[in-house]
Amino acid sequence: MSVINKIRERSGLAVGIIAVSLILFIVGGDLLGGRSLLFGGDQQKVGEIAGQSIDYQDFNAKVDELRAQYEQQTGRAPADQEMTQIREQAWNQLLFDIAYQKEFDKLGLKVSSEELVDMVQGNNISPAVRQAFTNPQTGVFDKSSIISYLKGLKNLPPQQQAAWASFEKNLSSDRLREKYEGLMRLSVFATTAEAQKEYQAQNTKANVKFLFVPYYTINDTTVKVTDAQLEEYLNKHKDDYPGSDSRSIQYVTFSVAPSKEDSATLYNEIKSLARGLGAAQNDSTFAQQNSDVRVPLYMTAGEMPEQLRASIPTFAPGGIYGPFREGNTYFIYKYGGSKKDTNFTARASHILIQTKGLADSAKADARRRAEGILKQIQGGASFEALAQTNSQDGSAQAGGDLGYFKNNGQMVKPFEAAVFGATSAGLIPHLVETEFGYHIIKVTEPKSNVLYRVAAIGKTIAPSQTTRDEALRKADQFAADVHTKAEFDAKVKEDKSLVIATADRIPEGAAQINALTGQEVRQIVRWAYNDKTDVGDVSEPFEVGDQYVIAVLTNKTDKDKVTVDDYRNELTAKVRNELKAQQIISKLGNASGELDAIAEKYGSGALVETADDINLATGFLRSAGVDPVALGKAFGLKPGKRTKPFAGEGGVLVMETTSLTPAPAVADYNMYKTQIQQNNSSRIGFYINEAIKDAAKVEDRRAKFY
Repeated sequence: MSVINKIRERSGLAVGIIAVSLILFIVGGDLLGGRSLLFGGDQQKVGEIAGQSIDYQDFNAKVDELRAQYEQQTGRAPADQEMTQIREQAWNQLLFDIAYQKEFDKLGLKVSSEELVDMVQGNNISPAVRQAFTNPQTGVFDKSSIISYLKGLKNLPPQQQAAWASFEKNLSSDRLREKYEGLMRLSVFATTAEAQKEYQAQNTKANVKFLFVPYYTINDTTVKVTDAQLEEYLNKHKDDYPGSDSRSIQYVTFSVAPSKEDSATLYNEIKSLARGLGAAQNDSTFAQQNSDVRVPLYMTAGEMPEQLRASIPTFAPGGIYGPFREGNTYFIYKYGGSKKDTNFTARASHILIQTKGLADSAKADARRRAEGILKQIQGGASFEALAQTNSQDGSAQAGGDLGYFKNNGQMVKPFEAAVFGATSAGLIPHLVETEFGYHIIKVTEPKSNVLYRVAAIGKTIAPSQTTRDEALRKADQFAADVHTKAEFDAKVKEDKSLVIATADRIPEGAAQINALTGQEVRQIVRWAYNDKTDVGDVSEPFEVGDQYVIAVLTNKTDKDKVTVDDYRNELTAKVRNELKAQQIISKLGNASGELDAIAEKYGSGALVETADDINLATGFLRSAGVDPVALGKAFGLKPGKRTKPFAGEGGVLVMETTSLTPAPAVADYNMYKTQIQQNNSSRIGFYINEAIKDAAKVEDRRAKFY
């Protein structure tokens, strides 16, 4: 009886212990794991801004708020990449609310309620408000629509009222930032001395002759670099090699690429769909219901893929064209007639000789150069070849090709007028001047405003489950056979289909590793940063998109302790070039006589070149490329004088200045002063953000949670 009484007395305690045990068992991972919701501490800390700790739950609440706004605006849940952007937006808002606000408070910067009203419905309406209340059909902004909306705001659902409150808060925040950046921008000033120096750098010209022995002429394998030399170089250049917390990995991938069988299956499916599309009365609906890819119903010739565009001459109403393969997608098209567009489309190529920021004398030189190129083309020279060697914009590599564009302001007005004023393809026989410079233009396809009605079905080749299972089997087998870096390397040598990829110094917050993208990449990064992962450890297979990835951790770096291994490749290249420079300079000795004779005496690898009309600002030394030290030495010489051999960026040089033309005297340097101020002002927002983050001692630990 006494035993039973004892059990009864202790039954409450026993039940309590069992209950707590069950709770710990069920939610122990959250209570005792990485986020420690029960016991708190730093494991719950997402970061710190200006001494204020950012709690995981508080940060997540901010993320949820922004996610809800996104879903209301778009009508759908955000994808993984969009969630990453939402978290970044939430973090930046906290940075603004805490760190920026401290700076605003110091200066007494505020946005009054009257100012906010003026921004929303007054005389100085914010561009964001204008955009939100501009009629998309007419493109016209109507202030009365704002007032009408605000009058009916209290009758709208709570979610829309909250969205408007958030919108107004963002308007206020943006205005505060504008005020602060405006004050900082006023502090950017260029002196007359700086402007004069910039003018001299751009307009003092030199003709030089130089001997150049590239470092690559000495085989890397013949130059031994020791760890002691690397250590010595690192100690001398510590500021160039900052410490950081990072991880380096090597990895192999097992692709889940569609097999030949998968491709054949899809090809048969799309041929069947082609018959259905041809017979469909409502072909646009049929196409939408069966397509994996959304394609516009009306397209210009320029908007069509190349294979379909080539079929235009054979278009017949109701005709089926394709299947055409683009990457991993097969397309079929049904032509349904054409109509006129409100805009014209054309295709053109150009050669640009820039004049922006140049003095009048330099502009005259640019015009003469452009006219000379135009005459060469008119004389039969290749437009594409001259574009590649002369055009001063990004289209040069494509032979000047600008692709298709419309007459809706995509191009500057004089350029657009010239292209759309042409009635046929061919070279425009005169230069066209724009704010960027002088253009030599060839119309490759004349203007057209024809819109083609094309119902399209695109079906993407997807790997079958059998294909996926086989790729996973191979990855699992590889992972089961390797446990160390040595075993990893040996296994790759056995399988010639595998290629090792290297990713160095991956930051903890990385969402991309080389070409690997997507939220799945975070699994690899977290594995690499896990305290239990040591250098040499091999991972289990990670599924990233349509492939399985197996990684091996090759290095860890610490921001507080920089070692040679952190920058071994870069340091080795630098030290090796220094040793090569010593060899080349020693072989050249106290060379005298003509540069050509010195080069001949040196032997294979020595080049003698000239560079005419160069300046300090943008000088380019042909084979030697851009070398600031070499340019400085050249402009520091008197005409006819020569330097001793010295180590440059890409090799050893001997510079000889043949002529030096001082910049013409000018009375006004305001243009260059403005140029310097504009360049500095354009970066003020970035500099402010970095300075505020630095002053706030921001600690970002989000990568441990997401």
